[in-house]
Amino acid sequence: MISIYLVIAVLLAYLFGSIPTAVWLGQAFYGVDVREYGSGNAGATNTFRVLGGGPGAAVMLIDIFKGWTATNLAYIIISNGDVSDTPQFVNYQLALGVIAVIGHLFPVFAGFRGGKGVATLLGMVLAIHFPAAMICVAVFVTTLMISHYVSLSSILAGFSFPLSIAFIFKTSIPSVLLYGIAICALILITHQKNIERLLKGHESKIYLFKKKS
Repeated sequence: MISIYLVIAVLLAYLFGSIPTAVWLGQAFYGVDVREYGSGNAGATNTFRVLGGGPGAAVMLIDIFKGWTATNLAYIIISNGDVSDTPQFVNYQLALGVIAVIGHLFPVFAGFRGGKGVATLLGMVLAIHFPAAMICVAVFVTTLMISHYVSLSSILAGFSFPLSIAFIFKTSIPSVLLYGIAICALILITHQKNIERLLKGHESKIYLFKKKS
């Protein structure tokens, strides 16, 4: 039976995910819709590219928080006892996190033109498996510092999650591993154009701590 708490959690997860951080921040403080510039994407990477490091970092942090908050709405559905490590609870977390990512990709508040969902995915992973999320962050930062390609960093970080879950932490919850594999597929789908540009050597680089030469 579907409970009212489940319905509320699902609705809130989508609404949290639908908050178009990049669009609202750009319009409110800079009079710019970031979707009309750069890659046309309403995410942190394009915000870095169009508005700079400060706004880009703000968008990234808020989008991560969106995913983390939506995923933890599972506590609304299951509120009795210590259930944080049970497969049922984790499955609720996975479902709500995915709904938040869908909201980010297709936000009701921004004409269903959203971002690629990487930061929101990270927030979801942080809520579900913090140690594995830290490995993802380390892979992302290391790759970004070496290559300056956010897209490549996102792809490698995404792939590091199921690998760490399977071979380092050896999770006993199959749905977490399946979710990790789904993350890889989603990132590949949403980054198709980036992959094409990477292969052709046309992908834009992001320099966080120094100006482009």
